[in-house]
Parts: sequence; structure tokens; C-alpha cells
Amino acid sequence: MANIGNEVQFKVYQNMSDPDPDRLPVIYEEWKERARQVLEDGPYYYVAGGAGGEQTMEANREAFNQWKIVPRMLRNVENRDLTVMLFGETYESPLMHAPIGVQSIIHPDGEIASAKAAAAMGVPYIASSASTAPMEEIAKVMGDAPKWFQLYWNRDPEVTASFLKRAEKAGYSAVVVTLDTPMMAWREFDLKNVYLPFLAGEGVGNYLSDPAFCSKLTHSPKEDPAATIMHWTKTFGNPSLTWSDLSFIKEQTSLPIVLKGVLHPDDAQMAVEQGMDGIIVSNHGGRQVDGAIGALDALVDICEVLHHQIPVLFDGGIRRGADVIKALSLGADAVLIGRPCMYGLAAAGETGVREVLQNLLADVDLTMALAGETSVRALNRSILKGAN
Repeated sequence: MANIGNEVQFKVYQNMSDPDPDRLPVIYEEWKERARQVLEDGPYYYVAGGAGGEQTMEANREAFNQWKIVPRMLRNVENRDLTVMLFGETYESPLMHAPIGVQSIIHPDGEIASAKAAAAMGVPYIASSASTAPMEEIAKVMGDAPKWFQLYWNRDPEVTASFLKRAEKAGYSAVVVTLDTPMMAWREFDLKNVYLPFLAGEGVGNYLSDPAFCSKLTHSPKEDPAATIMHWTKTFGNPSLTWSDLSFIKEQTSLPIVLKGVLHPDDAQMAVEQGMDGIIVSNHGGRQVDGAIGALDALVDICEVLHHQIPVLFDGGIRRGADVIKALSLGADAVLIGRPCMYGLAAAGETGVREVLQNLLADVDLTMALAGETSVRALNRSILKGAN
């Protein structure tokens, strides 16, 4: 993956004399437009929409605009290194595929297509608890490619424990515990469209295949799908959790535990005190709390407090290579990519996701070089200038 920017760029320009009129987009906004063309209102806005008036989504992008890159010259950037190290593992790039559920509403191949694309690009795939394909199927198509498992903490502790044990057995190398979704937010577009895919049996593949979950049903999911979904609605999410409950997660798995949804510096420090292995600074892409702080603003505050005590990953609003460079320079050890991958999935399935990831990696590589840097691990705030 060394110098991937030059490679991808040159491959595109090689077709200058006869460019394919049906080629896939390069521009983020065009991917989004393609997704809008192929998806019905319900699925599209479930992906593209946010909580309330979507102020948090706007804040994510505004936060990036507050920082400007100050390129340095004559720094010998001929050879670059995009690798990062997390929990003793070396990954080929600083990108990770964010955990996204119910991908079957976006494309028939859903999570399987996204997982294959991530594996092909050497980008770690974070499988969601809320996937339509069970975690074992996703792991199987990925082989030895890097993969993490994301947990929505179930109200039933036996289900939570079962998910964790299944993930470890299936070969996932870390667990991402999402904290910011003990319940679903007030999402105006979903309410307008009367659209919640779980009620139609989408995004519950891990539950339907789980022995602990199914043991609580009077009839099997095939015999009484409606009752199965109703039981799911009663157990999904757990708003009674506190920091002390994290000990339960640690008892169930030997994998590194990463907390996703941290925005306050005090919560980041609590994660350290509770023995967590890492955090992901995230506001769930603006889908949970309307009017919340932009994720990049939170990253700055948290990194100033943690001082590299544990790995800090970032999620929220990344659209282009410059965004990745800014997040890494402000202290993130890696970044998660969400909506861009879903627009690629909607437009062209596995190929679309692969193209999105490939182009983003190329953009990261070239932007880093042009900023005068040769390693994503060496990036720091010295190449940035804040608005203030």
C-alpha cells in the first residue's frame, strides 16, 4: 500500500484517451447522489439522516473547517508509510470500516459485500451487532483479514455474553462497545417515513442465530417471526448501565475492549480508570443527540487530557483525505469511515465500497505527501493552524 496515491491516480489517467462513460464516481457528493437515485426514501434517510434538526451532523463538518493544513516544503516525501499499530497489531492504513448495521436495506449483499471490500483493501472491518448477516458468516468471507466486532449491550446479560464469546471464537481481534445508543434517538426522517428496518426483520441476524436469545423464545424465529421481533424490541439496548458494569464485559472476553461514543474528557479518563484498552471519539455520525459537540472538537479536548494513555480512534464526518490527515494530526490513532462506504455500497455493492476506500486511501497518501509528511504515525498538530 506504499505510495498508493500515485498508483491509483496514474491508473485513472491511463484511460485518458478513452475514459469509461459508466465509471464509478470519485467525488463524495456524487456517490451520495448515486445512492439517492437507487434507494427508496426509508433506507436512504436511515443512512443519510441524523437526529432532530441534524445540527450535530453539521457540527461534525464545521469542526473540520476550523483547522487548516500548513504544508511544509523540501521534506523528501518520495516514500510514505500509512501503517498504524493498535493493540500489538500492525494495520496497513489508518482507515477502518465503521460498524454499520442493517446494510441489507442498502444492497442485497449487505455486510458481506462491505466485509469483502474491506478485506481486499486491507482495511479492518468492524462488524455490527445489528448486521443482517451473522458475525460468523462475515468472518468466514474475510478469512484472515483484520476484523473487529461491535457490541450493542443487550438488556439480557446472557445474550451479551453469548455475542462476545461468539465473536472471539469467530476470529475477531477486538470488541467495540457502543455506549451512545441505549435507545434510539428522535430521528425525524425515520419517523416521517415510518421506517424502522428491525421491525421488518432486517439487522437482527446475530440475534436469530444466537442460542441465548433464541432460548428465551416460546417458538423459534421461523415459527413466530413477529413474536421474535417483539422480544428483540424489549431487550435491545440497556439504559440502566453505569461505568461499574464494564467489569461484566471484561469477564466475558480476553479481547481488547474499545469504548465507542466518548465525547467528554472526563468519560475518556473514566475509560482509562476502568481498564479499557481504547476509545472511539464519536457522536454516532450525528444520529443520536441533536445539537451535540462536533466529534473533532471532542477529539481535541480528549487528546489533551489522555496524553496517549490508551489508543484514541475517531469517527464522525470524514469525507476526504484532508479530513483524515486533520484527525490524525490532532491525536487520533486511526479513523472510522461510515456513510461514504454506505453510499458506495448502494451505488455498486462490493465494488463500490472498495472504490470508496481505495480512493480515500489514495487521497490520504497524496495529501500527507503534499503536506510534507511521510508517516501517518508521525503526524501532529505542527502541520495545522486553528481558526483561533
